[in-house]
Amino acid sequence: MKILTLLPLLLVLAACSTASRIAVQAPAVTDNIPISFRTVEVRDVSLPAYAAADELSQQAEDGTIVESDVLWADTPERAVALQVSENLSRLTRARVASEPWPFEAYPQARLTVRFSEMIAGTNGVFRISGQYFVANLEDGPERSGLFDLTQPYDVGGGPSAIARARGQIILDLSKLIAREGLR
Repeated sequence: MKILTLLPLLLVLAACSTASRIAVQAPAVTDNIPISFRTVEVRDVSLPAYAAADELSQQAEDGTIVESDVLWADTPERAVALQVSENLSRLTRARVASEPWPFEAYPQARLTVRFSEMIAGTNGVFRISGQYFVANLEDGPERSGLFDLTQPYDVGGGPSAIARARGQIILDLSKLIAREGLR
């Protein structure tokens, strides 16, 4: 009788197993890209539902998206916004911060990034696509642009290889935005 009483508790404990988490290590930034702004706020990063999920996902050859049991170390939208912000800060030497803007004086520009795709394929290619928007808060020209970038990775490298590819492709996106959107 006691075993039957403990069975629900054992099932709950078994379901609460600890999942593995993987952090994205941002690659080193060695470029210096001049831009037209001294201050930039990274305002909004919007990801597709599968990319915003805590679970690392991959897209199979037939197009289906499969979630793994490995979780990202940080929520993807927050992590991508912070990485774009840090990359742009290092690339441009400008004062760049993600929202909410932490300084008293308003930024000169606001950056919004909307991803339509952000996925690692089971074929060894990490792909992102979408659009970025730069609002000039000082009555200058505003810009927008499309992006469609790929980054190869070693399929045998597992989640670590996918995390490295994500770090590199977000750096590549940051460079593109600095060169084309913040010029």
